[in-house]
Amino acid sequence: MTRKMPDVKYTQLFINNEFVDAKSGKKFATLNPTDGTVIAKIAEGDKADVDKAVAAAKEAFKRGSTWRNMDASARGKLLNKFADLLARDMEYLASLESLDNGKTYMHAVYDVHASISAIRYCAGWCDKIRGDTIPADGNLLSFTRKEPIGVVGQIIPWNYPLVMLTWKWGSALATGCTVVLKPAEQTPLTAIYAAALAKEAGFPPGVVNVITGYGPTAGAAIAEHPDIRKVAFTGSTEVGHLILEASAKTNMKRVSLELGGKSPLVIFDDVDVKEAAQIAYGALFTNHGQICCAGSRTFVQSKIYDEFVTHAKQLALKTKLGDPFDPEVQQGPQVDEQMLNKVLGLIKSGKEQGAVLETGGERLGNVGYFVKPTVFSNVTDDMRIAKEEIFGPVQSILKFETLDEVIERANNTEYGLAAGVLTNDINKALTFAQAVQSGSVWVNCYNAITPQTPFGGFKQSGIGREMGPDGLEEYLETKTVSIKIRN
Repeated sequence: MTRKMPDVKYTQLFINNEFVDAKSGKKFATLNPTDGTVIAKIAEGDKADVDKAVAAAKEAFKRGSTWRNMDASARGKLLNKFADLLARDMEYLASLESLDNGKTYMHAVYDVHASISAIRYCAGWCDKIRGDTIPADGNLLSFTRKEPIGVVGQIIPWNYPLVMLTWKWGSALATGCTVVLKPAEQTPLTAIYAAALAKEAGFPPGVVNVITGYGPTAGAAIAEHPDIRKVAFTGSTEVGHLILEASAKTNMKRVSLELGGKSPLVIFDDVDVKEAAQIAYGALFTNHGQICCAGSRTFVQSKIYDEFVTHAKQLALKTKLGDPFDPEVQQGPQVDEQMLNKVLGLIKSGKEQGAVLETGGERLGNVGYFVKPTVFSNVTDDMRIAKEEIFGPVQSILKFETLDEVIERANNTEYGLAAGVLTNDINKALTFAQAVQSGSVWVNCYNAITPQTPFGGFKQSGIGREMGPDGLEEYLETKTVSIKIRN
C-alpha cells in the first residue's frame, strides 16, 4: 500500500523563535525528485537574513541570558523533550524527508530513529562536560573550564537532512552554544519543521535559527560572518575549501568539515562470498549511493573475484526502483537533475575507459531522477569511476592479489573518510585497520555508525569529528585558570 503524501506545514525562515519571510521577499521551489514537480515555495534567505539570525543567536548567548544561565541538566531536559517530539512526529517527519529527498519511506523512518538517538546521546552529556584540576609547577591552584564557543553556523547536506541536523544541533546545544543552520536548498523541509519542534520543546528565543537559501548567498554569509565563532559543514570537498578560505579571510573562526569520500571495501578470499556481496551491496547502494562514506571502491581478491561479480550483479538486478512511498521499493530517485546528470556522466566515462558494465548503466524512464543500479567489473585504479566521488548507485569492483598491494591502493586517494575489510583472518583485519588512512574502519560490517562513535575523515575528507565525545569538543573552548596560593 502506497503512503499518502504529507502536507507541508512550514515554508518560512525561523529566526528568534518566529517564522518570518525573507527580507527580500524571494522564494525558491523545492522539488519532488520522483517526478520533478514543485512541492512548495520556500523563503530564500540571504546575507540580510543571516545577519538577523546571528544577532538573535548572539543575544541569546549573552552573559545573563536565559540560555547562558540555564543549568546544564536543564539543557539536557530540553534536548530530551526535543527527542520526544521527534518520536511523536516520526511518521510525518519520515514522510516529509522521503518526499523532499526521494529516499524510501522505510529508510527515512530509520533516519528519524537515528536522529532521536543522536539527540538523546548528546542530552546525556550536558551535565558531564567538565575540566580538570592540574598539578601545575609553583605555588598555584590550576584548573580548566570547558566553555561553549559561542554562536555557531551549521551548513548541512541533502543526503541525510534530519540526521545531519540532529548531529550538529545535539553537540552544539549540549555544550551551550547557539545555532544558525542552513539546510541544503534541495531538502529544506525537515529542518524547518524541526525548528518548530525546538520552539515547542522550550528552547529560548535565538538559541536555534534556520535560514533556508542557497550556498553562494546564505551559506557564504554564514561562512564569512564576523560574529560566528565556528562553522560546521558537511558536504563536498570543493565547498569545504571555500569555507576554510572564508574563515582565514575573516575572523579565523573555528571550522569542522565532513567532506567527500572514495572509501575502499576490501574483501579477502577467506569469506563467504555471497554474504560478502550482500555487505558490499549495502555499503554502496544504501540511500541510492548518496552517502559520503559509501564503499565505492570494492576490492575483491582474485581467487573469488568472478564469483563475487556474479553475486553483485544478481543483487543489483533484484533491486526494485520506483515510488519511495511504496513499501516494496528499495531505491528511489537521485535527489535532483544535477546529480542525475553527474552520475550518468561518470557511468559513461566508465564505459569509455574500458570497465565492463555488468548491469544498469542508464536512466530509468523519463520522469523523475532514477538511475538503474549499476555494477562495473574490471575496474582499474586510473579510471574516473575509481577516483572520483560518484554519489550514486554505481558499484566499481576492482581485483587485487595481496594484502600489501591492496593497502597501498586503498590509500592512493585524496580522500580518507572510511574503509572496510571483510576477512576471517584477525591478523589481516588488524593490519589493514592500522594501515589504512581513514577516519572509520569497519571490520566484517559496513556503515556501523552510532552516536557514541566519532565520525570524520583523514586528508581531504575533512577536519574534526562529529558525534562521540570528540564531536562535543568541537564546540568547546578550554580555559585555564591559575590562582596563586598564599602561604
